[in-house]
Parts: sequence; C-alpha cells; structure tokens
Amino acid sequence: MLLEHKKTISFGDLFRFAGYPSKAIWFPFALLPLLGVCTGWANRPDTPKAAPTASDFEQQIRPLLAKYCLSCHNDHKASSGLNLAAYPDTASIQRNPVIWRGVQTRIQNKTMPPQGSPQLSSDEREALAIWIGHTVSAAPANSAPVVRSPGRVLIHRLSRSEYNNTVHDLLGVSSRPADDFPADGGGGGGFDNNADTLFVPPILMERYLDTASALLTEAKPARLFSARPTTKMPRRTAAEKSVRDFASLAYRHPVEQRDLDRLMHLYDSSIKRGQNWDNSVKLALKATLISPNFLFRIEPDKPGVAESRIGDYELASRLSYLLWSSMPDVELFQLSAQKRLHDPAVLEKQVKRMVASPKSRAFAQSFAGQWLRTKDLDTTVKPDTGKFPAYTPTLRNAMIEETTDFFDTIIREDDSLLHLLDADYTYLNEELAKHYGIEGVQGTAMRRVSLPDHRRGGVLTMGSVLTLTSYAQRTSPVLRGKWVLEEILGAPSPPPPPDAGGLSQNDNPEAGLTFRQRLEKHRSKPQCAGCHSRMDPIGFGLENFDGVGKWRSEIGGKPVDSSGILEGGTKFSGPIELKVHLLEQKQAFIHNLTEKMLAYALGRGLEAYDEPAVRKIEAALAKDNYRSGTLLREVVKSYPFQYRSNK
Repeated sequence: MLLEHKKTISFGDLFRFAGYPSKAIWFPFALLPLLGVCTGWANRPDTPKAAPTASDFEQQIRPLLAKYCLSCHNDHKASSGLNLAAYPDTASIQRNPVIWRGVQTRIQNKTMPPQGSPQLSSDEREALAIWIGHTVSAAPANSAPVVRSPGRVLIHRLSRSEYNNTVHDLLGVSSRPADDFPADGGGGGGFDNNADTLFVPPILMERYLDTASALLTEAKPARLFSARPTTKMPRRTAAEKSVRDFASLAYRHPVEQRDLDRLMHLYDSSIKRGQNWDNSVKLALKATLISPNFLFRIEPDKPGVAESRIGDYELASRLSYLLWSSMPDVELFQLSAQKRLHDPAVLEKQVKRMVASPKSRAFAQSFAGQWLRTKDLDTTVKPDTGKFPAYTPTLRNAMIEETTDFFDTIIREDDSLLHLLDADYTYLNEELAKHYGIEGVQGTAMRRVSLPDHRRGGVLTMGSVLTLTSYAQRTSPVLRGKWVLEEILGAPSPPPPPDAGGLSQNDNPEAGLTFRQRLEKHRSKPQCAGCHSRMDPIGFGLENFDGVGKWRSEIGGKPVDSSGILEGGTKFSGPIELKVHLLEQKQAFIHNLTEKMLAYALGRGLEAYDEPAVRKIEAALAKDNYRSGTLLREVVKSYPFQYRSNK
C-alpha cells in the first residue's frame, strides 16, 4: 500500500522529489502572493489615437462639467459617492478609466444629470460622451505614444472545480475530492479562479497529499501505467515510460529531464526498499500529483524582454481552463507539440470544437454561476420555507439548472448575447414550470420551453436571480436594483451610510402604508436618495415576482405597483418594459460582460492597460450582432490572453 511508504520515505523526501525545495516546504506557498506582482508596459498595434489636447478640456469640457455636474459631484457633496471635482485635468481622468466609463454610460443613457436638473443639449451630451470615451483610451498629450501591458498573472493554483475536472480527465475518476478542500478566494471580477487569491494554506497541502493516495487507488490501472515490464522492456524502462507519460499529461507540457529524474529517484528508492513494481511507480505518480507543476498553472518568464508571447502549451492550458475548467485534451497537446496553436485559423477552429464538446458546460456552470451569483443559492441564500413552502431543494436545483442551461445554449448556438436580457424561451422541468405558472411540462428532466409572453425570458426574470436578490421573507427592490446595476450594467453603487437604517422583513401593509410606500419614505432621506433613485425603480419593475420568483398580482390584498421612473425620467411599468429599457443600454451591458469575460479568462482583475483590448473586443461584437462566439474568439485572440509581462 502507498501508505506504507510513510514509514520509509519522509514527507520531506516526497515533497523534495516532487519539485519543492528541501528546506521550508511551506515557505514557498507563503510567498506565492508576492511573486510576480509587478507589471510592465509594451507597445501594441491597437494603440488608440492621440488624446485631445489640454485646451479641449479647459475650453470645452470643463465648462460642461461645471454647468451640469459639479453642483452635485464636488468636494462637499459627492452624490452617489462620485466627486468629479477630484479630476482637474485630462491626465487625472485617464488614470481612472473605470469611473469615467461609468460617467460616459450615464451621460449616454440620459441618467446624468438626473431628472429635475438642468439638462445637456443633444449636441453637448454627444460631445461630452465622445470626449470621455476618446480620452480614457488615449495617452496624455505630452507623453510618448501610449504603451500597454499584457499584465502578469501570479502563479495560478487550480481552483476546486478545476482540480476536480482535471483529476477526472487525467485519471478517469468519478469522485470530487476538492469539494472538501478549503474554499477558494474571490476577486478579479468576483471569480474564484483569480490567481491573486488562490493561496495554499498548510491544511490544503495536507489535503493534496491525502487525496493523491486516494486518487491513485481509485483510478483505472490503464491511466497509470502506459507500459509494463516485459522480456523486451526492462522494469526500470517501463517505469520511466509510465512516469514520463503520466507526468507530461499532469504537468500539461512535456516533463523536463530534471523533473523526471527526481520522480524516478523515488521509484528507485522504493525498489531498493523491497516494494513491488506497481507501488514503486505509484509513489512517483503520487509525487507528480502534489508537484507544483500539477497543482499550479505555471508560465515561465523569458528573461531579457519586457513581454513575450506565451508558448503553445501555455496557450492550450489557458484555452482549456477557460472553456472546460480542466486540462487540455489529446488534440490540444498534439497542436502544441506541432507549435500550431497560435495560428489564428487553428485557434478559431479549436474554440468551436471545444464549445461543441459536452465539457464546455463547465464554462456555463463556473462563469455564469459566479457572474450572475446563482451559485449562492447553494450556500448563502436561504428563503423562509414557512413563508415560501414551494421552495424545495429540488426547485432550487432546477432554478440553478435553468440559468446554466440557458447560458450554455447561448454559447453553444452562437446566439446573440442580448438574449441574456430577454428571450422567448427558457429551460424548465415540471416543478419549475408549475412554479412559473406554465402548463404542459412533465417530468424531472430540464428541457427547452417556449415562453407564452415576455414576462419571463432572460436571466433577469429567472427564479434563481429573483430568489438571490430577495430577503428570507420578502422581496427587496433595493437588492434587485443593485444587482441589475452591478451585474448587468457594470455600474455599482457605493455602500449605504452607517445611519441608513432599514425596513422590516414584512412586506404586508403597515400603518396604512404599503411596503413600497414605506420604502419611498425611507429613500426620501437626503443621505439615501442619490443611490436609491438609481436602484429602487429597477427593483419596483420586478415586484410582480415574489421572494422566490413566483408571479403575483397582489401584496397583502393590494395590487402590485410595478411602475417606476428611471433617473433620466423614463417611465415604465413591469418587467417587460424594464427589459426594453435595459436593451436600450446594450453598450453598457456588453462592456460589462466583456470585462467580466476577459477577467475570468485571464484569472486576474482588469487594469487600466487592459482597456484597449476590451474596446477592441466590443468593436468586433458590435460588427457581428453581439454573437457569443465572437466574444469568445476575440477574448482568446486578444493581446493579454496570448502575451504575458516578464517583470
């Protein structure tokens, strides 16, 4: 048994021959967050045009800001947490592109200035929006041509889902051992694959060691031994071939001779101690499974240059962990060995092939589940089943599956990304269909269902989203509006002030006031009005859905009021008209989704130097009717996806 080796080979030996330093085994992991945090700059062909001159700002832009914006967004009154007086010149604006993209979006959508304030003329609004867009993508006027960086990703530990999928593909096992590992971090757009937050505490290293033994016991022998001793193949030759083949797959690139020598030293030591051939090879394979080459996606630096294109094997891993949350397959390995994967035509063909594979469902589960936060239904979201008895574990699972299946279809069918906001179909089983009031669906299996109207359709009106944006006993127009602003439009609101107060969990009328009237009274407070004027109307438009997403016409015996007035003065009523309004803001939605997708693909948060890549992807999407395939292709063809900074 593998456990017997603990008596003859120390953990230190095992770790050392797996590729770790002989001293301070835990020390390298403590330093991981500090490795490679610096980023370099590099000239790129997609550099934007020269920035407007300083006089443009002084003569044309500053007067507009002073006339229409600074009365609410200044040093003394930073409405919605935004102080535009803090940006006195072009350079300061360019150093804060995220904030100013938000300003641009609100100007374009006519939500800034707010209703009741002096309004920009059409020409002024267009000029200001265009100037902001041009400025945040350009270099300071008195500098050299703008330079960009592909960024630098820290050494990237496999996340829990990536570990599970990788050992499944490598070993053919059905277990999910990483489900019992410590939780992953979150960052870089809110994704758990952000390398900056994927630390390795000592307890996780212990889990890796125990799990390696269990996995080797569970695996099919054919996955472990690519050769066995015969009269024509000596024992050590067969062992070396098995270890080399296994490690090359596990490391996701051909194993280097020095790494192979370390692994074979374990085999040799085991044989000398009298262990049989199978267990001696398995000891080397166990070291492979706890090696940093397996547990981490490592992209070596290239000394002497500020930036470099990643190798074919590294590109294969970036691609497979984006679309499959797992290791590359045989075809990707073959293309990498032939150094053909960087060929644009080959790369595009591989994206299509990988999206068509059943393994790409992992992309929908991971990306959509975290972007839309529907994964929270499994953990933190707990509706009161006394108030909502229909909310069962099976209904919850169906809600999650609806979102996953819907997003998966958008990707597989190269459909318009705008259908994420509104569509004429969804995925239901019998229980979820009854919950939605839709007839004719039977059985527990999820299937595609045409919707009778547009009250449903799109992620905004799915039970998963409506439930996670509610409290345990009632809906929350605030949470729902906040979710739309953050996850759909990429326009988050600041946290509430400490003295904001709150409302009761009961949404029935109290003291003659409906819940909506009580909320409107609450938001009349000066310190609350700025943010609530943005969030609440959106949430009111979804009030026909109760705390677990079921349609309702009354609350406490009174008709539901689902009307709202948006910041720009647009009036609407109900979810259908709300979705029409959101589709009118498709540029903000596409920009936000592009940033989310690129951050997920890179495994890091985006920085100012990523802005040209984002804009280039957006331009391609606009030319191709916002097809999902275009988004994926442009992401994997992008400069930050194919290059890395070396300092």
